Amino acid sequence: MLKESLLTLLQEGNSLHQISIQKLTKRANLNRTTFYLHYQNINELKEHLTNDILQGLTDKIEKLTFIFDRNRKEHLIQLLDYLLEQRNHILALVQFEQVEKHLIWLMKDLIETRRSQSNNVGRKRIVDPDIKTASIIGIIMWWLKDGLHLDSAYIAEQINLMYRT
Repeated sequence: MLKESLLTLLQEGNSLHQISIQKLTKRANLNRTTFYLHYQNINELKEHLTNDILQGLTDKIEKLTFIFDRNRKEHLIQLLDYLLEQRNHILALVQFEQVEKHLIWLMKDLIETRRSQSNNVGRKRIVDPDIKTASIIGIIMWWLKDGLHLDSAYIAEQINLMYRT
């Protein structure tokens, strides 16, 4: 309940420093004692919330690392669907630098691992992994913020086209 209340307050446009324990516990219909039984301060609550979201993203992205079959695009669509489900949480937490850094690290690791295990050993790598990672993250963030008129299958196809190089 505390995590959901924090997310709600962040989604309403409050910055972390604007959120007091009193405001948070009132939103959660809990008292301050309950808060302090679980967390020392709001930053610790934010860390737990962020870690929960990042663990879910890590699990989904790591599943893509070792998939080389024809269903790779389907798995990417599933990842994008998950991101869409978590959209409000991700957008609320993206203001914290560690979320974006973690997402970039996950995608770069995915790209580098897949490249190193690719059957196309002699194939020239045209796009640097850092550039490709930034591009893919940029596409995903744009989609989550402004591109929802496009479905996850379309975004997956666009990323797949970029990913081939």
